[in-house]
Amino acid sequence: MSEQIGQGEQTGTDGTESHDPKVPAAWAAFMRTGWADREAAVARREVADHAAARRARLAEMFPGERLVIPGGGYKVRANDTDYRFRVDTAHVHLTGNQTTDATLVIDDGEAVLYARPRSGRETDEFFRDRQYGELWVGKRPSLGELSEALGLEVRHADDLPAALGGGKTRVHRGVSASVDAAVEGDAGRDDELARVLSELRLIKDDWEVGQLQEACDITALGFQDSVEEWERVLQYGERWIEGTFFRRARAMGNDLGYDSIVGGGAHATVLHWIDNDGPIEPGTLVLLDMGVEGRELYTADVTRTLPVSGTFTPLQRELYQLVLDAQQAGFDAVRPGARFADPHEAAMRVLAHGLEGLGLLPVPAEEALDPESKVYSRWTLHGTSHMLGLDVHDCGRAAPEAYAQGTLAEGMVLTVEPGLYFQADDLLVPEELRGIGIRIEDDLLVTAEGHRNLSASLPREPDAVEAWMAEHRR
Repeated sequence: MSEQIGQGEQTGTDGTESHDPKVPAAWAAFMRTGWADREAAVARREVADHAAARRARLAEMFPGERLVIPGGGYKVRANDTDYRFRVDTAHVHLTGNQTTDATLVIDDGEAVLYARPRSGRETDEFFRDRQYGELWVGKRPSLGELSEALGLEVRHADDLPAALGGGKTRVHRGVSASVDAAVEGDAGRDDELARVLSELRLIKDDWEVGQLQEACDITALGFQDSVEEWERVLQYGERWIEGTFFRRARAMGNDLGYDSIVGGGAHATVLHWIDNDGPIEPGTLVLLDMGVEGRELYTADVTRTLPVSGTFTPLQRELYQLVLDAQQAGFDAVRPGARFADPHEAAMRVLAHGLEGLGLLPVPAEEALDPESKVYSRWTLHGTSHMLGLDVHDCGRAAPEAYAQGTLAEGMVLTVEPGLYFQADDLLVPEELRGIGIRIEDDLLVTAEGHRNLSASLPREPDAVEAWMAEHRR
């Protein structure tokens, strides 16, 4: 079978491994006969019309040019085993396609998807190839089935090289090594394409908002599942919550939007703690930063900090309320026309004054808030917001003036997630504060009136958190 642009690496040229049994010619010939292979009745997917509109917008921005947006292939996890495939974000945004080794080409406004279909029965691939064979990994769609589902012209991946020759071409690079190698790069043109692809995702349409709402709703169920299994959580620790949440993500969504952060006790002060191998101990707090990726690959990103014993101690409640007040200040700053930085600055003002009240700041709060100082951030560490969508940190290649230094607009979705983190070895805080980490995070849609909290079904107020845990804990 011919080598295909975008095809994943394999140990053998036929997709087999050194330890596989030899295949006698008689068996191979027999395996190529007697199989039905009919086209399935495929419904046009809901995403198809939305993706078509996005392609049209993109093409208008680059008239007369060829744009190449690969979807990517498998990535090796260990030796001959691959990670579960997740298509590149820009590619799925423009096509809805989630199959491996596909490449979208928009040439002067005309869009064609070059894809690897299921193998024909005249080859050995369908019963021998570990990476693509139907009897190993399941049936891939045919070109016709893909075209019907996506509302897009689909051609065989073997035809891609011929489509890349000549003309002004921009490539979304870093997704497919073979596609990158096939087209001579121009850093300026290609970087501009990457920027535009990110900026196209800044404003979500109603369908995308629905997908994000669904991801948030499933995420809330995953948090509830975790509390319902609290006896096992206390027995097995952080990994039990990680596994419980993953079960919900796979049952109702596609996967996790990112590795779950389950930080019990002092682990909550590690911003991206994903080892999740510690205990969950009564009397402490546990920080849960978890999000479900839905079937169309839009992800939630939600954090709650829970009292392991079911109720906050007076000190825990005081600190939690400070973070909640900071988050509410961030919420209040989310509206069309506000600067992206406004929620962060509003939240940090509350936290800085709270830290001053705790006697921790070496200078007055207003001085600490000066951009040339920011000493308060020893205990806050990170920004308050990021864009959310198909990526948990969405639109990452957007220009600063469109994102971090820009203004909020109706249809944007962003997180608001201030936190306080007192490291276990921080000698500048009282001993009773050391090892406490608190973050509260929700996903906000910017609306004409201000904002809507997509993750509001999970309680935030300390009394409501305690009542919710009492209701669901077993």
